[in-house]
Amino acid sequence: MQTSAPAFRSSSLRPGHPDFLDLPWGEPLGAWAGRSDRLVQLPVGPSRHPVVFVDYEGRLYALKELPAGLAEREYELLRRMQEARLPVVSPAGWVQTRTAEGDASVLVTRYLDRSLPYHLLFQRGSLNRTRDHLLDALANLLVELHLSGVFWGDCSLYNALFRRDAGALGAYLVDAETSEIQPGLGAARRGQDLEIAEENVCGALADLQAAGSLPADLDIAATGRYLRLRYDALWGEIAREEVLSSDERYRIQERVRSLNALGFSVDEVELIAAEGGRLRIRALVADRHFHRNLLQSLTGLEAEELQAQKLLNEIRETRAALARARDRSTPLSVAAYAWLHELYLPLQERLSRAAPAGPLDPVEAYCESSSTSGTSARPPTRTSATRPRSRTTCTRGQAPEGGLAAAATGRLRRRSSQSSAAPESAMVAMATPARHHTCSLNHACVTGIQTRRISPMR
Repeated sequence: MQTSAPAFRSSSLRPGHPDFLDLPWGEPLGAWAGRSDRLVQLPVGPSRHPVVFVDYEGRLYALKELPAGLAEREYELLRRMQEARLPVVSPAGWVQTRTAEGDASVLVTRYLDRSLPYHLLFQRGSLNRTRDHLLDALANLLVELHLSGVFWGDCSLYNALFRRDAGALGAYLVDAETSEIQPGLGAARRGQDLEIAEENVCGALADLQAAGSLPADLDIAATGRYLRLRYDALWGEIAREEVLSSDERYRIQERVRSLNALGFSVDEVELIAAEGGRLRIRALVADRHFHRNLLQSLTGLEAEELQAQKLLNEIRETRAALARARDRSTPLSVAAYAWLHELYLPLQERLSRAAPAGPLDPVEAYCESSSTSGTSARPPTRTSATRPRSRTTCTRGQAPEGGLAAAATGRLRRRSSQSSAAPESAMVAMATPARHHTCSLNHACVTGIQTRRISPMR
């Protein structure tokens, strides 16, 4: 193996990652083939810069070669985005090198496991469903970035990777070379980013069409417009203001619930005095991790946003079944424990035995199995769901009987089949709140609303 010392100039790497000193830094990345046994082949889309993948004891990394100084800048941008919990690849560091072609810098990121570039998704799925899911995911990503003050600058299908998320797709930013982070992103900058995205998406689809991967009669321009429509609809819902009278305070809850149903956590709710003694309400959105945060706090599970939304639906179904069986209200935390040990973990055991090295992550495998498999998702349950116990235990492998098993299994199958539909229809259905809900906003654990305070404008 070629030693890298003469061409290695400097590096900055986060703790917990290899030093990468055994790689052939004396050559540009484009000439690394056959020079290191750490190189692996993984699916990659078109890129302006050479990209290679390396394997360190099962940990995969992507290396991208850039002109001198640019890797450092992109690393800092990705790190700031990751700290803001945005869906981006995880930056590991950067390396400065000097080869026969001159000085260069190499960005090092963790490979996004279980992700695929857009062109492979088009080759493996149905055209209409894949196209809509891809554009929905890209629009969602662009909204999340803009909410955090990130101007992408080169939003495209080339610069994103996609993960399956409860039957739909989630998008991750993988190229921040042209990005900027600003305190606030105005309408003009958002519009510019959206125009770039629409143009780039049309270009990427035209490339697939020219390669014969898409039908010749596909209306590419209409597909690009769909991205803008999805973005405008989502942004409009977030930025929308409502005017309410003094006896319509329940609409504050409704507004927060509708944003939570879309996955957004609400940071603040502003109430502004309007004419005629009325109030104007504006919700300030923090991030799009509402369901993920709630699921993790209840069960410790890490999931994508739509996955978490689906699993929380099952937990709420379990709570309803327990409440009926016990003839009393059941805390959501109690229902989450019962769901985890009587539904989720037993099915995960059966899935691991059936496919020990399956391609899906465990949560996605559970979501797909519970949506497509009727009896296989039927959970074992405690033989006495209604009797209190001195210790909280869960016995696996017993035959289901009344209470939780009887009520939950059928309802969960119906809920699962609904959750596998297009995400926008599920969101619309969930965004229809009760008309006269008057609980305090502070009752977050009871209502499932995440908010910090109400701050009237002075």
